[in-house]
Amino acid sequence: MSDNRLTWDQYFMLNAHLISMRSTCNRLNVGSVLVKNNRIISTGYNGGISGEDHCLDAGCFVENNHCLRCLHAEENAILQCALQGVSTKGSQIYVTHFPCVHCMKKILQAGITKIYYNYDYKNHDYCYHLLEISNVEAVKMDVQIENYSDDIRNSAGGLKWDFQPL
Repeated sequence: MSDNRLTWDQYFMLNAHLISMRSTCNRLNVGSVLVKNNRIISTGYNGGISGEDHCLDAGCFVENNHCLRCLHAEENAILQCALQGVSTKGSQIYVTHFPCVHCMKKILQAGITKIYYNYDYKNHDYCYHLLEISNVEAVKMDVQIENYSDDIRNSAGGLKWDFQPL
């Protein structure tokens, strides 16, 4: 195996970072990837519900320091599985930021068995209590997309974004 080849964990976390670039939130860009048996079953980023205004366009609708307009990345990934009839039981989630207490409850209830995250997020103590009493492991990773930008650019032939029709 090549020393340059990404591990599965790096691959999925880099995907979460890439997906976070679709975020429509003005405050924080978060991406998530749901994985089962080393296969991506769903992705999500934080943003407004389908068909509704996005924070980027209409501004955040903040109450008690939380935006009511946005679904979180973890919620979007889990809801996409529900919409498509895909079981999340036994899956792992890769998310750019540690889940908030509301997402933690949904992650645990959805049967997700492991959480990989890059950045800490200030949370209510109850969030950590839930994690502690569950059989779910949280693993902090140190995968920074900036460290891979040259590799990505080189492997993609310079990342030309001006696609031409065939």
